[in-house]
Amino acid sequence: MNERILITGSSGFVGRELCADLVRRQFSVTAAMRNESSQQISQYSIARIADIGPDTDWTAALQGIEVVIHLAARVHVMRDNAPDPISEFRRTNTAGTEHLARCAAGAGVKRLVYVSSIKVNGEETVNGHRYSEQDAPAPQDSYGISKWEAEQALQRVTQETGLEVAILRPPLVYGADVKGNFMQMMRVVARGMPLPLAALHNQRDLLYVGNLVNALIACAFHPAAAGKTFLLSDGEPVSTSELLQRLAHALAVPSHLFPFPASVLKLAGKLSGKSDQIERLLGSLQIDNAKIRHELNWTPPFTMQQGLQLTAEWYRNTRT
Repeated sequence: MNERILITGSSGFVGRELCADLVRRQFSVTAAMRNESSQQISQYSIARIADIGPDTDWTAALQGIEVVIHLAARVHVMRDNAPDPISEFRRTNTAGTEHLARCAAGAGVKRLVYVSSIKVNGEETVNGHRYSEQDAPAPQDSYGISKWEAEQALQRVTQETGLEVAILRPPLVYGADVKGNFMQMMRVVARGMPLPLAALHNQRDLLYVGNLVNALIACAFHPAAAGKTFLLSDGEPVSTSELLQRLAHALAVPSHLFPFPASVLKLAGKLSGKSDQIERLLGSLQIDNAKIRHELNWTPPFTMQQGLQLTAEWYRNTRT
């Protein structure tokens, strides 16, 4: 295939998987990396850029590019020490994204695929409701707000320039090289620590990195993806207790769960300053991915069982 694709965030968790998959499919890949990065990849071209913001010089990186897949972002963190977090998120995620889109349009790029976040919809679902593209956006934190504002900026760029834009809102993504809360969860399960979470009946949707990569490629080239926003998931919502049991099975270790009142867990979260983490363990976040399945004829190529098994194999291999 001759299409030339620029990937931002190419050195990250999702970016590495995406670049590798595109190379296997024989696309011409350019990876945007910060100037100070010393990483050299023989399978694709490297475009050196400064930090992403409203003034980033994209001239060289966009030369001859037909599709941009924009993964890079200032990511959500549990404890943000920036003096003005919302401004920092907006600089990278909102202004930086809009600037990239306008530069891409000016360089003749046909389509930009943007990875937003389910946080644009909100933090949790209740009473069996599943988030869908029809729901009114309700971001609750600086990260989610900056992502929603970026989506709106991209819509303006489309109207003003004709650049095709496709937007994806994934939930928590897991897979090889995963970090953050999911990595912490794997460590705890692998060590066989007893956890007071057996009585949880919440429902949360997740997304295996291989499924996200597959959907990104579909949105980069499917004619029906232009101008659309899609919510993604593995399509297999699980309770926190079931997820822990599945992880234990994939890691080939016993699962040590015992029941404990949710009200006491919430109180412990407040007293320890970890209410957000406890709420994520207890709350539900369900996603309706029917739109991308129907409009792009997309089906997740990996089941959750397969995704968890591959993630567990990576985890074990990194510790041998």
